[in-house]
Amino acid sequence: MNRKQTLLLSVMLAAGTLSAYAQKPEDTEFYEPVPKVVTPGKTNSDAPSDAVVLFDGKSLNEWTMTDDRGKPAEWNVADGILTVNKHSGNIETVKSFSSYQLHIEWRIPSNITGSGQARGNSGVFLASLGKGDAGYELQVLDSYNNKTYVNGQAGSIYKQFIPLVNASKAPGEWQSYDVIWTAPTFNENGTVKTPAKATVFHNGVLVQNDVSLLGPTQYIGKASYNNAKHGPAPIKLQAHGDHSEPISYRNIWVREL
Repeated sequence: MNRKQTLLLSVMLAAGTLSAYAQKPEDTEFYEPVPKVVTPGKTNSDAPSDAVVLFDGKSLNEWTMTDDRGKPAEWNVADGILTVNKHSGNIETVKSFSSYQLHIEWRIPSNITGSGQARGNSGVFLASLGKGDAGYELQVLDSYNNKTYVNGQAGSIYKQFIPLVNASKAPGEWQSYDVIWTAPTFNENGTVKTPAKATVFHNGVLVQNDVSLLGPTQYIGKASYNNAKHGPAPIKLQAHGDHSEPISYRNIWVREL
């Protein structure tokens, strides 16, 4: 480096130093917009002040039958617990949601029998897309010492994503899902613009880390967004026939994002 180059470099370094000294701490401090105040629940499982409580242990006013919307939900409520009625079918929320934070607790009966998918089978559909099992399913199953296909065990995005770990508790114990759901968006022609995303904690353990769903759940074949364009949708709980009795739920709340 010659003398002229050395002098130029010195000038540039000095200018950079002076520029840094010219800045003030408050130049990178922001005071607006002010985040709204949300009062947390007494525990992390309790609903915060801005949550929509979907099941408070008393009524099913926030729920309706999936296959006959407008008809009151026909699952069983007793002692603060909501239990699947395998003879009535799926239920879903009266309200529709886009992106949200969801908390839900569930329990496999302690005397459960069967094996594989026939062992306490239900599901939380993060967005219901109509009658039956149409939508995006987060699997509910007894996966405590119960072998099945891994993209169908508890904590899986059914038939799409294997959970990162198996965080299941034994039958008879209450378990929880905490979900961050980002709803998909679509172009005018029906093609997907941004896919649905889900982050899931099972019993406080991360099992799905911001996964991009391939489309709504398919029991047979690969998931896709073909002909799936939709807007806000209800949250659905599955009654899986003989396999679902008598799975229980409690403490269900959602925060719209």
